[in-house]
Amino acid sequence: MDFPTIGKMVAFVGLAVVALGLLLWLGGKLGLPFGSLPSDIRVDRPGFSFRFPLMTCIVLSVILSVLGSVLFWIFRK
Repeated sequence: MDFPTIGKMVAFVGLAVVALGLLLWLGGKLGLPFGSLPSDIRVDRPGFSFRFPLMTCIVLSVILSVLGSVLFWIFRK
């Protein structure tokens, strides 16, 4: 792999990290329900609390899979 290709990959990954950071930052300000979506598991008992964001994990997995596919498609040439 040559340096221009590596440079493109680093730039796209950096942009993706910035976009994800902005999404999380704005999502918190706008009240997006990540972490409390339907199907997220939450158990609260006296002295015990358990949370597993199942649907949030699925949504993030789909978003990251699409992003990875797009990046693979861009760099396959």
